[in-house]
Amino acid sequence: MPYADNQGVRIYYQVEGSGPPLVIQHGFTDSIQTWYERGYVHALKSDNRLILVDARGHGASDKPHDPESYKPECNVADVISVLTDLDIPRAHFFGYSMGAWIAFAMAQHAVDHVRALIIGGGNPNPPATHATILQGLQALQHDGAEAIPGIWGVPLPPSLRARLLTNDVQALIAVRTQRQISPGFAAILPRMTMPCLVFAGEADPVYPANKEFVARMPNATFFSLPGLGHADTFFHSDLVLPHVTEFLRKVNS
Repeated sequence: MPYADNQGVRIYYQVEGSGPPLVIQHGFTDSIQTWYERGYVHALKSDNRLILVDARGHGASDKPHDPESYKPECNVADVISVLTDLDIPRAHFFGYSMGAWIAFAMAQHAVDHVRALIIGGGNPNPPATHATILQGLQALQHDGAEAIPGIWGVPLPPSLRARLLTNDVQALIAVRTQRQISPGFAAILPRMTMPCLVFAGEADPVYPANKEFVARMPNATFFSLPGLGHADTFFHSDLVLPHVTEFLRKVNS
């Protein structure tokens, strides 16, 4: 199994396809497997070298329990350790939800490693629903599958439900605790001059913030999906991928 090492923390990744390198970063409580199941890998690997990364605390990567281990700089260093492992100096970056948060962190802390950003369901500001998410995680620890709708908000495929039950809840609580105290990335928005594609479902709580912050980004394109919330926007790869593939075609031309 391919792992990169970031100061003793092992970061699991997989590589698919060929072409310009594209890092793909999943959302909170998820792993790289959902990118496969929702069709993103199949659709993108013919024209891109996909580098799918399990964020620390998730999937097959290591799962420290100290919130200090989940500072944005640590996530950025994880991505750079994977790129270094593959001898890739710069790449595009596609992140959804927590992955979008890491995309903003890449723009702030590792801009020289970024060619273009795809930011889905993201917000450069700290989350406003910390207590609710923590309650959901604690319920997941005690009640198992019964707590999953409170975390994701939509019915989930059986394979994803099964993976959620294997999560290290203490690691996830540490992730969320650290993110809550982060100052966020609003200050970096006017300096994000790389090409950016930003999107969100119009029923997603982050949608109003998306419309506001994208106006402060000098080189951003925005699209939205009517009627869809946070998780189901990601699940509707059939609606997302045409925009993503067109964006990548333009930045690679």
